[in-house]
Amino acid sequence: MAVSSTTTRSDTPPARAPRRPRGEGQWALGHREPLNPNERIKKDDDPLNVRARIENIYARQGFASIDPQDLRGRFRWWGLYTQRKAGIDGGRTAVLEPHELEDEFFMLRVRVDGGELTLAQLRVIADISREFARDTADITDRQNIQFHWIRVEDMPEIWRRLEEVGLQTTEACGDCPRVVLGSPVAGVARDELVDPTPAVDEIVRRYVGDKAYSNLPRKFKTSISWLVDTPYEANDIAFLGVEHPEHGPGFDVWVGGGLSTNPMLAKRLGVWVPLAEVPDVWAGVVGIFRDYGYRRLRNRARLKFLVADWGVAKFREVLEKEYLGRTLLDGPAPQLPERPVDHIGVHQQRDGRHYVGAAPVVGRVSGPQLTRLADVVEAHGSGRVRLTPYQKLLVLDVAPERTDSLVAELRGIGLEARPSAWRRGTMACTGIEFCKLAIVETKRRGEELVARLEERLRDFDADISIHLNGCPNACARTQVADIGLKGQLVVGPDGNQVEGFQVHLGGGLGMAQGQTAGFGRKLRGLKTTADELPAYVERLARRYLAGRSEGETFANWVVRVDEEELR
Repeated sequence: MAVSSTTTRSDTPPARAPRRPRGEGQWALGHREPLNPNERIKKDDDPLNVRARIENIYARQGFASIDPQDLRGRFRWWGLYTQRKAGIDGGRTAVLEPHELEDEFFMLRVRVDGGELTLAQLRVIADISREFARDTADITDRQNIQFHWIRVEDMPEIWRRLEEVGLQTTEACGDCPRVVLGSPVAGVARDELVDPTPAVDEIVRRYVGDKAYSNLPRKFKTSISWLVDTPYEANDIAFLGVEHPEHGPGFDVWVGGGLSTNPMLAKRLGVWVPLAEVPDVWAGVVGIFRDYGYRRLRNRARLKFLVADWGVAKFREVLEKEYLGRTLLDGPAPQLPERPVDHIGVHQQRDGRHYVGAAPVVGRVSGPQLTRLADVVEAHGSGRVRLTPYQKLLVLDVAPERTDSLVAELRGIGLEARPSAWRRGTMACTGIEFCKLAIVETKRRGEELVARLEERLRDFDADISIHLNGCPNACARTQVADIGLKGQLVVGPDGNQVEGFQVHLGGGLGMAQGQTAGFGRKLRGLKTTADELPAYVERLARRYLAGRSEGETFANWVVRVDEEELR
């Protein structure tokens, strides 16, 4: 006989407890376990400690003695990267192991915060270039000087010479606060109401080399300028000069900018900060990044991702309540100049003297050239040189009657103060010549491009920026150039893969009135081989000249015309 049961069977599975969101490695939320190899390296030993090993062990025992975690990790905190071994083509960049790509020489970055150099510093850089770096000394778009061919055995002597004249390589690379960009005319510009140099100096003095700030999720980039003459929207934090209607001159604050493979532009916090408070606000933002930044995935470990997720309002609230302990004043947006400012040419300073801005080709200079520059500058009564975030340089404090002579002398050593639009507007990253991440050559291609365009379009009367990058990481800010060129392998005329570029058109930052910041237009399949690049840019420039309306910029023309005009 069947027995009935009062129990019922359900086909619905029991409810599961909701899954906890995966942590992003944010220290402030308790996620302190190292979550990727980079975090483990930093946890095992603060990277700043590696200098002692370089001086006491590696410089004495040579390259082979270097611990791999130091070599490919902690060395960066002292400005050192292994450089690419010669002869390895771009097709092998992504498939070889680091030890197969790297040579037993280093790239070395020297911090030049605010771009300021004395003649004594310039001469030391020139001497190091000649004696230790095979005459290399590129000017980067971060206002650094970058050497190549450096041996670890020579680092103690290089540091001794740099530090003797007040220069350093501390945190020139690595997951830390890197060089502080500043206006190359800070302190002398006629339109500057507040010289931000004291804030730049205080940040460097107080925080660079401080272990409380030496372990960030990734690199942290800063810009501080009264004028709109740095690429402020491409930085993790930027301070830009503004006048408050009640409180007077101060600084507007922007956060969360960064390019690379996932570009984002910085956003205004909407606050007004007086000069004296800039270092504290800077430290607060860095503290947020350190404590709340994403450390689980390396490709999301920049401040821009946190700002995008939180939004400006929450970011400001956390900054005020948790890091500053006070409410910041609301402030106005900065006033943009009528035209973009790059300081090339001859310009009057506030004291009646002049500064002269000159352009090398794609930032490439040499030790002998810098020695001659120091001699020329000294002979013209100046003692100060400045580097720009556009791979250019300035000579300050020149008497008005000496400027023509200086312009001529600079031209004689390959530095042009009255350059063509092409030399003036072209930048290039390090490229495959030295960089382990690169896929294509950039510096030489840039030099060839400038030479071809100067020959064929010497009198071109518009400003066009051309930025060449050897890989997708955008060190040369490709996405915000009129013509951005991202290095990659493309199919050549014979069907084989050759060096080439994906083309971005019409990008830019908000550097002048009427400019809308945005990333370049990418057309499907718009690529060029490296050999065809000069002809392509010439064709594009001629079409722009023929089709532009009165006063129309290249970026606006790119947006307006049909795609076929851009191919």
